[in-house]
Amino acid sequence: MKFGREDSEAHLAACAKDGERGAFDVLVERNRNTVFQFVRRYVGNADDAYDVLQDCFLAAWDGLSRYDLNRPFLPWLRIIALNKCRDFGRRQTVRRIVLETFFRQPSQQEQAQRDQEADAEVQQAKRLDALDKAIAALPTFYKEPLLLAVVSGVSHENIAKMLETTPKAVEMRLRRARKKLFEAMQSQTGEG
Repeated sequence: MKFGREDSEAHLAACAKDGERGAFDVLVERNRNTVFQFVRRYVGNADDAYDVLQDCFLAAWDGLSRYDLNRPFLPWLRIIALNKCRDFGRRQTVRRIVLETFFRQPSQQEQAQRDQEADAEVQQAKRLDALDKAIAALPTFYKEPLLLAVVSGVSHENIAKMLETTPKAVEMRLRRARKKLFEAMQSQTGEG
């Protein structure tokens, strides 16, 4: 069976749940960029985000039997992405601990690259990278609602449902997350 843009999300999800790989591929294509942006902001690195994104879609395919056809597909996919980001964070923590156990000197190439970063375009990229890292460094308690609201455009009510809290608590977490980001960016750039 051939699937395309004219097919509704509900129809595609139902067909995918019945094992139609083509329907799932269309759902992946429709939602890839949205989920990638969320994952990238969560993990703070595009290469890692691609790996997490693949894990997310594999888990979605494997978990289609548990998908409730009465619910929209993207929020279900976001929950999977959120869980895969959490898994990635746990793996990174373990990796960091192991690497910190053994002292590592930067290579000559890494040092030379650091010494050459003076161009205006590079400076802008560094600011964006700093923002991504500041977001990735936020405690999960603040990072998750921030990414869901700002990157994915999810309402406070829906974030509250996903995180099993209240919209007011989401609002408070968002306010504090923004404050922490502002402070982190000021300390990194020396602006104030």
